[in-house]
Amino acid sequence: MKTSIYKVLSLSVFIILSFSTISIGQTPEILSAQAQVNKVLDDSGKSFKEGMAALKENRRSDSGSSFDKSVEVFLYSTLNIQRDQKLQSCYSQLIETVYRIEFPADAQTPKIRELSATCGWKWNDADFQLADAVAQIVKPSANKVPNKNTATLAAIPGANQPNGSLIGFNEQGFEPSPLDELSKLELTTDELQVDSNPVAQAQYQYIQYAVANKSLGFSFQVHPMIQQYINYYRGRGKTTMENGLYRSGMFMRMARRIFKEEGIPENVAWLGQVESSWKPTAMSHMAASGLWQFIPGTGSRYGLKRTAHVDERNSFDEATRASARYLKFLFNRYGNWELAMAGYNCGEGNVDKAIRRAGVKDFWAAYPYLPKETRNYVPNILATILIANSPGQYGFGHVRPAPSLQYDRVRVPASTNLSLLAQASDTSVQYIRYLNPHLRNNVTPPEPYVINVPAGKSNEIVAVFRRVPASRINNTNLANSVQGESWQTISNRTGVGVAELIAANPGMNTPKGKVFVPVTGNKINTIAYARPTTPSTTAPGISARIVKAQAGDTVAKLATRVGANPTEVAKYNGLLPNSVLGAGREIKIPAM
Repeated sequence: MKTSIYKVLSLSVFIILSFSTISIGQTPEILSAQAQVNKVLDDSGKSFKEGMAALKENRRSDSGSSFDKSVEVFLYSTLNIQRDQKLQSCYSQLIETVYRIEFPADAQTPKIRELSATCGWKWNDADFQLADAVAQIVKPSANKVPNKNTATLAAIPGANQPNGSLIGFNEQGFEPSPLDELSKLELTTDELQVDSNPVAQAQYQYIQYAVANKSLGFSFQVHPMIQQYINYYRGRGKTTMENGLYRSGMFMRMARRIFKEEGIPENVAWLGQVESSWKPTAMSHMAASGLWQFIPGTGSRYGLKRTAHVDERNSFDEATRASARYLKFLFNRYGNWELAMAGYNCGEGNVDKAIRRAGVKDFWAAYPYLPKETRNYVPNILATILIANSPGQYGFGHVRPAPSLQYDRVRVPASTNLSLLAQASDTSVQYIRYLNPHLRNNVTPPEPYVINVPAGKSNEIVAVFRRVPASRINNTNLANSVQGESWQTISNRTGVGVAELIAANPGMNTPKGKVFVPVTGNKINTIAYARPTTPSTTAPGISARIVKAQAGDTVAKLATRVGANPTEVAKYNGLLPNSVLGAGREIKIPAM
C-alpha cells in the first residue's frame, strides 16, 4: 500500500515538474505566435465548414466563395506558411481537397476527415456527418441521373451533381463545345447539292484553283464535301460562322504566331474555330477542354499541367503551343494534313485502324472507316479555312473580327495572390482570372509562374515585386496615392499607422504612386474583387479625399451621400454613375 502511494506521489511530482518545464519554455512571444497560428487554422476551418454547408444545399457559388476564403485566410495572414510545418501541411492539403470537391472523380475523392485532422479542426459529430455528406455528393458514381442524358453526363467528371450542376462552383463555369453539335450534324439535301447549284459549283471551282495555287499555305485533296460544308455555313450554319469569325479576332494573331514558330502552316490554326469557337472555357462531352479541346491524357503528353492549382488546357499560349506540337507530330506520322486533323480529333489509334482497312494513307479512302464525328470534322475545318481566307466571297464580308486580346506575360513569385496583381495593374481579380482561365483559384501555383496581365502593365507589376520583400508578398496591399497626399491621410483611410506605412515604403519620403500598405491579421475582405480607383484624370493641383463605399452603393448613391456631383465623381474615378461598388472600395471625391 505504501509503495503504491509513493508511486502516485512520484508520478504527480514528475507531472508537475514536466508541466513547469514546459511552461517555463513557453515565453510570451512563443505563446503569441502559437495563438496566431491557431487563429489562422480556426478561421480557415470555419470558412471551410460554411463552404460544405452551402454545397450540401446546392448553393455552389456560395460554397466556392467560402472555400476561397478558407484558403485566403492563409494568404492574408502575417505568418510565414512555409516555415511552420502545421500551417504548410494544412494549406497544401486544403488546396488539394478543395480541388477534389470542385473537380470530383471516383478515383480521387476528397479526404475531408483527414484534412480536419491535419489542420487540427475541433469538429463535432455533426461536422463529420456534413463532411461525409459532401464527400458523397461530389462522388460521380453515386449521383448518376437515370435519364437519356446519363451517358453523356457521365463522361464529364462530376457532371451528375444534384439539379444537374456541372463541375466547378459556378454552374456556367464551362461552355458547351461546338464539337458536340458537329458530331450529330446531318447535311440536308440542298446542302449536299454542288453540281446542280451554280453558286456552289463556282465556289467549288475556286477551291480547286486555291489548292492548285497553294495560296492557303498548305495542300489538301479537293472533295465535294468541303463545298457541302460551305453550303451549310452559307445557310443554317451562318450564325455559327459569324460568331466564330468574330471571336477569332481575339486569339488568331496569337495562334498564327505560335503555329509559325512551331513550323505549322498558319491557316491550320483555324482548327481552333471548329474545336471551341474560340472559347477558352469550352468543354466537350468527352471532357476535352479549352481553345484546343485537349483531353487530360493528351494535354499531359504535350506538357499541359493539370493540378489543384492550374489546368493549362484552358490557357491561351501554353495550350496553343501544345496544339501546334501535337499537329506537327501527327503530320510527320501521316504525311498529309487531312489525316493529321483526323488524328487530332479521334486519336492516332482510330486513324491507324482506318488506314489499315483502307490500305493507303489517304483521308478520303479511310473516310468510311473513321468515326462519324471525324468524318464531319475534317471537311468542316477545310471549309472554315476557305471561308476565313475569303469571307467576302462567301457572304461574310460584313463580319469584323473582335479586337485582338492584348496582354503582357510576367513571371511572378510562388503562391502570389491575384489580389496583389490586380492592385498592381489597376484592374480586378475577375479580369486577371479572365486573362488566365487556367488558374483554379485566386493564387498562382507554389512555384514561380508566368501569367497574363493587362497590356502595358508588366513594368508596373515588376516594379512592385522588386520593392516588396518575398516574405511580405501575400500580406501587403497597395493604395494609389493622390498628388499632395500625406502619410497621415493614407493612414486615416487605411487604418494602418504612419510609422508602419513609412517602414513598408523605404526611401519614399512622401506618398507617390502606388504605396505598400502592410496587412495586419487575416483581412480577407480586402481582396480586390472590384477595380481599384484609377489614377486621377483631372488637372494637376486638384486635391481629392477618399471615401469607402458601403454595401449596395453605386457611384451616384455614394456621391449623393457625401454631397458631391455623381457625374464628376464617376468621371474622376473612371466609372459610370450607375456602377455598382463593393463594400470597402476606395472612391476619390474631387474637391469642388
